[in-house]
Amino acid sequence: MMKNYSVIVFDLGNVLLPFDYTKPVNRFNEIQPGLGDRFAALYRKNYNVHRDFEKGILSEEEYLAAMMKWLENTVTPEKFCKEFSDVFTLSQNVIDLIPGLKKKYSVLLLSNTNSIHYKYGYCQYEFLNLFDKLFLSYEIGAAKPEEAIYRAVETYTRKPSSEHLFIDDIKEYVEGAKACGWDAIQFKGYQNLVKELDKRGVEIGSKQ
Repeated sequence: MMKNYSVIVFDLGNVLLPFDYTKPVNRFNEIQPGLGDRFAALYRKNYNVHRDFEKGILSEEEYLAAMMKWLENTVTPEKFCKEFSDVFTLSQNVIDLIPGLKKKYSVLLLSNTNSIHYKYGYCQYEFLNLFDKLFLSYEIGAAKPEEAIYRAVETYTRKPSSEHLFIDDIKEYVEGAKACGWDAIQFKGYQNLVKELDKRGVEIGSKQ
């Protein structure tokens, strides 16, 4: 179905930046046998700590204090930040869609993320400058799929909900956008994304 879109909103992780947490876990295991595995188990068990940090509820100091405890005080906070943020790679073919989309649409980024990953992991990537605005959960004080984070985008765009198209790899976050009146695509790879955009009549333009 063809719709009248004015805003295209991209997720970051695993859409534009694939990430792999086995890298820091393996490095922590090299420091002390089993350390990374124990850390990963604690992280999964206490995932609320991660979520609270993404929402800006926990400060960096509070979050790092927990991380140091889980890592049994074997690394410095600085080393943790660097290792834990060295997880990203680029989906260049998806990134290359942005300049063409910008010819007709406002293009925004909406990410559940935290200040450490931003500063140590991806803030240096030049493609971030392509976006009209970055909406980062820890700055907004809400995380997908909470309604507040989608409405924060609308407050900026001042466009009807129906004119927003969201792209995210996580079905729950796609459904959260749809519940707010947006259209949304669950990202399943570059080719599928191009197909879904074409199906909606979205003008991709030049990919160069």
